[in-house]
Amino acid sequence: MSYPDTEPLCSAEWLRNHLDRFQSNTPDYRLVEVDMDPEVYDEWHIPGAVQINWEEDIIDGLGGNVIDPTEAESLFGELGITQDTTIVVYGDQANWFAGHAYWVLKYYQHEDVKILDGGRRYWRIQDYVQTQSVPEYPSQEYVIEGTNESIRGYKDDILDTLNEERPIIDVRNPQEYRGEKPPAEIPNTTDREGHIPTADNVPWGKAVNADGTFKPESALRDIYGNHIDAENSAVAYCRIGERSSVTWFVLSELLGADAVNYDGSWTEWAADEEAPVETKTPPVAEEGDD
Repeated sequence: MSYPDTEPLCSAEWLRNHLDRFQSNTPDYRLVEVDMDPEVYDEWHIPGAVQINWEEDIIDGLGGNVIDPTEAESLFGELGITQDTTIVVYGDQANWFAGHAYWVLKYYQHEDVKILDGGRRYWRIQDYVQTQSVPEYPSQEYVIEGTNESIRGYKDDILDTLNEERPIIDVRNPQEYRGEKPPAEIPNTTDREGHIPTADNVPWGKAVNADGTFKPESALRDIYGNHIDAENSAVAYCRIGERSSVTWFVLSELLGADAVNYDGSWTEWAADEEAPVETKTPPVAEEGDD
């Protein structure tokens, strides 16, 4: 693959050959698994990996509620992480929730963090080593000195720029985008359904291959090229801010574009009765259509 900056991605092959670094008690390297279902970690995980429970550890409620700095400091420190640790995050569902953990770490200005390309899916397809052993590492002091607001979207700012041709990407599935009730596996967090006006629907999963790895740069530019604007930062959003973090990762970290993750997403937007909502009804089939 050829990206402007390959550092945000860690290949499974490289990790397999350097697992010893991630099993040391020293805080230089740390491997972190983040899943939609935290119990899959117990079934198997990569040797040396510690776990973040996404719903309990990394957010404080759904939709725009990142854990506060004090909680984040405690979480990362207990995992044996310092500000200088090289962190590789990975998980199930093509790194769906691991992508959000990456974004949170970047929001709290952790410099050296990467996503394992392909996550659990690719690792298992390759039949690389797995374990059920849970490691324990010495706790460390982790100090957060600020936030990177340039990667976080806010409702009021998006409202103010709706008429400025700012690229907005709704990364949810078409059913949600059209304004229908979400499928059962998606939390129904609002009474209003639809999408932010001017937003295009580009489901987050378009960025990954069947094995969970990210598509090549050329393919990603075909998918997202029309949503990259030199003068306006692109906005990615979903329902509660985790799926959109993967699209943000592609835009910002792999394609080098100016982009924000609106982590308040549809949950926050729809709760504001003053925020405009659009819906799209599927075309009615004419008589004789199959």
